[in-house]
Amino acid sequence: MSSLRTTARVAGGFYLLSFVSVPTLTLYAPLRDTNYFTGSGSDTGVIWGGILEMIVAFAGIGTAVALYPVLKREHEGVALGFVGARVVEAASIVSGVVIVMAMVTVRQAGTGPDVPAAGEALAALHIWTFLLGQGFIPAVNAVLLGYLLYRSRLVPRILPVLGLIGAPLLVTSAVATLFGFWTQVSPQSGLLTLPIGVWELSLGIYLVVKGFRPSPVTADPTGTDRVPIPAGRSD
Repeated sequence: MSSLRTTARVAGGFYLLSFVSVPTLTLYAPLRDTNYFTGSGSDTGVIWGGILEMIVAFAGIGTAVALYPVLKREHEGVALGFVGARVVEAASIVSGVVIVMAMVTVRQAGTGPDVPAAGEALAALHIWTFLLGQGFIPAVNAVLLGYLLYRSRLVPRILPVLGLIGAPLLVTSAVATLFGFWTQVSPQSGLLTLPIGVWELSLGIYLVVKGFRPSPVTADPTGTDRVPIPAGRSD
């Protein structure tokens, strides 16, 4: 049980660490300026935003790796899929950071005739990388992890339900942005992505403070002697 408590705290800590990316909405604001590549000013904030996103990428992998030894007792294939999806998500985040650093490099190179065109191409690439990587893959993560936690009862069921509700809402926001109904930074997008944020924050806090709940998964480390949960148990 001590080992499981540590696992829960580590996983929860990684989830909470992933919220260091919240300031990037402000730090990346200069990138949304149409005159970014021809204007002046410091790029320090943008660079810090990239650093924070790198932390998020590795924290995301950390959540999956930390939870895998426990989640595989419920369903090894789905647990492995969760790890793989987290790795893909991290790769998309790192790719986005590389593009952001390239944008900074192009801006600092000067105001030659090719700078605006090169900058616009990189900006478009960054938008699409973020939309596809952060609009769809986190939804896959929420479905996989939500399914495992709902089945295993390792946490109160209201938490994975939040993730399972938030996943289609996040996809809806991404699709709407894809077809031009609204921009990535908009009230509609923020509203539809809120449930996923609440799900991950709540899960992180719960795992750090409470750890895993008693369940057949924690009672049988080998996963070979599963027993039914007593009827009438409340969540």
